[in-house]
Amino acid sequence: MARRARGRHRARRIAGRTVSGAGGQQPERVPVMKPWLGEEEARAAADAVLSGWVAQGPRVAEFERAFAARVGAAHAVAVSSCTTALHLALVALGVGPGDEVVVPSLSFIATANAVRYVGAQPVFADVEEATGNVTPQSVDAVRTPATKAVIAVHQGGVPADVHALRERCARWGVALVEDAACAIGSTVGGQPVGSGALVAAWSFHPRKVVTTGEGGMLTTDDEQWAQRLRRLREHGMNASAAQRHASSTPVLESYLEVGFNYRMTDIQAAVGLVQLGKLDVMIARRRALAERYGELLADVPGLVPVRDPAHGASNFQSYWVLPDPGFPVDRDALLAALAQAGISARRGIMAAHLEPAYAGHPHGPLPVTERISRDSLILPLFHTMTDEQQDRVVAVLREQAKR
Repeated sequence: MARRARGRHRARRIAGRTVSGAGGQQPERVPVMKPWLGEEEARAAADAVLSGWVAQGPRVAEFERAFAARVGAAHAVAVSSCTTALHLALVALGVGPGDEVVVPSLSFIATANAVRYVGAQPVFADVEEATGNVTPQSVDAVRTPATKAVIAVHQGGVPADVHALRERCARWGVALVEDAACAIGSTVGGQPVGSGALVAAWSFHPRKVVTTGEGGMLTTDDEQWAQRLRRLREHGMNASAAQRHASSTPVLESYLEVGFNYRMTDIQAAVGLVQLGKLDVMIARRRALAERYGELLADVPGLVPVRDPAHGASNFQSYWVLPDPGFPVDRDALLAALAQAGISARRGIMAAHLEPAYAGHPHGPLPVTERISRDSLILPLFHTMTDEQQDRVVAVLREQAKR
């Protein structure tokens, strides 16, 4: 009897949304995100495996061409992650010891870490509350004669005002690198994020809108930059493995400078090509979900949801809310209430300067960064999210607003 009882309590309806347990029917847990992957991606990956060419090769080259066209750049260079993309961008810029790079603390720690990789000093700038992005004013507040570059993050897919930042950086004589890890499909002034950038870095991590499992990309309009970045990702070689394989005569490669092993595989690129073909549908769905969140939360007092900025449109890679200081419960209590209801949410964007890795790192006042990092939370949003799942999220927020 005990064995049968345990079996009943553990029974699941795998394809449905309920779990049968000791407490009866319970809703399936709502994830904070879920990549939209299916049979087409599986077939593309299998075809790459069966082709016999699984390292960086023809599919990577095809993915680069398609990605560059999508974001309005002349060249794209596939790499192993957005972190390695940022690293290579700074190497190509000649950033090194003695230089400073202005970065937002309000970003995944990789943004600041890339600066440390080249021996330079990250200098933390504050952000504006509405977008979570740096502005010309916040950059100028911490800029010094040692500033060699600025990294502007399109936070959570919300586009930074890069037109204003580009104009100001040109006036200051410093380079602007765009950390577009989350921003594929977002726009600034009607143009894709990345269009017109000196160099932009992108991510294909599973939490991003387009995923290859892991992987990244650099985009630029400068052909010489693109050629050097391709060498740097492959140990500084002047001829790639694909080029040597395609040649009818022996090719003796040279190593022109110290490089890195930051390559993408053809398996990843095959998946990326399928994902890129679905991008318009994914962006439309995410924006529809974000609009519905906005409508459902409009009359919940004390919660400020993320919105499109005046200068662009977001892909809503992340959908966050910022409770007012007078909200009845704090962010951590909201996360706990959501978890209790079977809903996965996340703390808002981290602040690198508050992490142990940057303990003692000098920085000025960062009041907006600390407020957003302390109080904001990211709500579930993914392509296959249902109205019922979204209603469950909102119901918890409404309940907590009445406490």
